[in-house]
This record gives sequence, structure tokens and C-alpha cells, in this order.
Amino acid sequence: MRSIQTIASLGLCAAAAGIVVTMVSGCSSGSGTADPTSSPVSPTASTPSPTSTPVPSTSTTQASNEPRESRTPSTAPTPQALSTAQQQLAKLSLEQRVGQLFMVAAKATGAEPGTMEALSKYHAGNVYLSGRSKAGAEATAAVVASLTGKVSAETTGGLPLFVATDQEGGYVQVLAGPGFSTIPAALVQTGAGPAKLRADATVWGKELRSAGVNVNLAPVLDAVTSPEFAPSNAPIGQFQRQYGYSPGQVSELGNAFAQGMRDAGVAPVVKHFPGLGRVVPNTDVSRNVRDTKTTRNDPALEPFRTAITNGVQWVMVSNAYYDQIDPANIAPFSPVVMGQMLREDAGFKGIILSDDVCSAAQLEPWPAPDRAINFFGAGGTMLVCADPGSIPSMYEAVLQKAQSDPAFRHKVDAAALTVLSVKSGK
Repeated sequence: MRSIQTIASLGLCAAAAGIVVTMVSGCSSGSGTADPTSSPVSPTASTPSPTSTPVPSTSTTQASNEPRESRTPSTAPTPQALSTAQQQLAKLSLEQRVGQLFMVAAKATGAEPGTMEALSKYHAGNVYLSGRSKAGAEATAAVVASLTGKVSAETTGGLPLFVATDQEGGYVQVLAGPGFSTIPAALVQTGAGPAKLRADATVWGKELRSAGVNVNLAPVLDAVTSPEFAPSNAPIGQFQRQYGYSPGQVSELGNAFAQGMRDAGVAPVVKHFPGLGRVVPNTDVSRNVRDTKTTRNDPALEPFRTAITNGVQWVMVSNAYYDQIDPANIAPFSPVVMGQMLREDAGFKGIILSDDVCSAAQLEPWPAPDRAINFFGAGGTMLVCADPGSIPSMYEAVLQKAQSDPAFRHKVDAAALTVLSVKSGK
């Protein structure tokens, strides 16, 4: 994420009142991924596969003031036969469905106009707090309330936002000040052991929840190969973001952190699949970053497989190339990484999240619209954009292609259904 580029340049749900939006009746709660408006969802909750047939789409050419009933297909299944998410999807216009697929940056100290425009004009359904804030939980809750205040029937179809941030600890902690603990780096967290780490992460998660944040872009599950290599591993080891040097240790401790977040009602995002523990440059600030060793069935994938088995519903893919997997495509453009490895091999049914594809140096060879088309075309679910100024061109490109290409439209509908399934817990 962009927080690491910031570090490099230096030399190295919704508890807020504004976030509460009543969901369609029938939403469930349990003990898994966080629902933005209720207690976390059970890890066994069924999330439709993005390859499943979505609800028949509504017209994209009708006026915005047309009665909602006329935009619902007459051949749609009865409400009793549809999940909550399918019912919600059927009520959204294509424009709103596309918006659900974007997570736009908002400065943690206060959102800029570009972010607010992405929420209001481009129907963005998700935001993440970026940069650094030392203002504390109360001030953060006010920022979150300003963002969630953009939710309306016209913007998101009344559906609440996922509000995320990077709260790993150590060099990567966006939110600080009164109400937020000072979280140690992952390598330091390991000294607590899995049980204590889970308990600590629960406390840290509750702090996020109290400020209106319901998704944490953590933990890092990348296995750095050795202590000797760590200083050369620019994105992870150099900043002690790893939970150890063996897949087993990373799996045990990284997933303890993830479970603690879930205990607090915050959805953890495990990253950066299929791993950045073997690369040297950082994709945020360098181009053509390649992993030449990781394979499709690599032992280093164990932490991610365990997280998915445990019910985690968010996986972030890295921006690197993987020469032994798909040398022609960076991971967020790779149907092998996202479609075959995550969906088929690992059986993952949740949200496949990109790393930042708007400002990272690794993405510079592609125009912004192509980045979005490539990501969703390859099977991605939600695109992270650190530069709100890139949202208009990306959004319009995805919308236009969905309008003209039925196969791509199917992918958009399926991705939107996956997002809504995680939001609603069904």
C-alpha cells in the first residue's frame, strides 16, 4: 500500500454514528467477517462464487428518477428464493454496481474533494483512510462520519460503506493518538505468542471499530525467507512486517492477529497473495518487480490457505510478477493467480482486493483505465485506488465496457454480488 512508499520517502460497524445504515431485513450476524452495520458474520456464512450466475441486471439507460419497481426484471426469482445480497443487487443500477467495486483513499485527517466526488458522483461503495493521523479515535470517527454521510439511495443504493485502514503496527499504522494503542511491528508482535497476540489484536480491533473502521488492511502473511535476507526485502522484511521466517510460524501468528480482528468485529485483509517475502524491490516505488521462485503450490502459501480455511473473506493480491506462475501478467492482471490459485485451488469465495493500482510505480506502464479493465477482467473483486483523481477514468472505463461487453458485464455483476454478500453476510 502507499503507506510503505511514505515510509520509503522518510528513509525507512461502524461505531461512529454516521456509519450506521440499516440494511435490508434478513441480514445475519455471527463471529466472522465484519458486517458494517452489525456484529461480525459467521465464518461459515455462504458467499456466492464470483463465477455463479448473478441476478438479472437492470437497465443502464433508464433515467435516475424512474420508479425503482420498473428497473426490477419481471422474470427475477421470487424474493424468497434470493439471498439478501441478490435482492440488494437487483435494486442497484449498473452505475451503482460498478461503484461497489472501488475502494478509494480518504486522508485520515480529512477527505479531499476528489474522495467525496468519488463517493457521490461515481457511487464508490468503499473507502480507506490513508496517510497518517495522530488526532485520535474521536477525530477519526468524525472523518468517517463525513464519508459515510455520502451514503444515500442515489449514491450506493443506501448500502453502507466498507471503511478500511492500514493498522498493521510498527511503521505501518495510519491511526494514532488518544483512543489508539501504539502497535508494535509484526516481528515484535510474535514475542507475545498466538494466544496473547489474538487478545491484543482484539483490543486493537475494538479501537478501530469505535472510530467507525470495519476493515483492517492487515495482517501481512508474506513469509520472508530468512533473517539474513530480510534487510534486502524492501516491501516487508526491511520494515519488520513479517510474522517470522517459516510458513508455519507466519501462519500461526499472522492468523492469530487476523482472528483477533474478527473477534472485535473488524474484517482482516490478509496480504499480499501469493507473497512478497522473496522479492527485493518494492512495487510501490519500483517497476518490473518479480518473484522468480514462488510456485502455484508453494509451501509459502500455507498462511493464506489457513486464513481462507479459517473463514477470512478478504485477500489482497500483490502487484508483483510471479515468473513460475504467470510471467506475462502482474498478479492483479493474472487469471492464474486470482481465478485458478485463489478461486479454484484455495476455494476462496470472498473479496479479492487489489493493492494500490493508482499510484504504485509497478503499474506505470498501463493507463489508468486499462488497469481497472485488466483487474476486473482477470477476476478481481474490488480495486484499491490511492489517488482519487484516477477514479473517474477508471470508473467510466469499467462502466462503458460493461455496457458493451456481455461477458465483462457478467464479471462486474458477479463481483458486485460478492461485495454485497460480504457486506450483508449472505
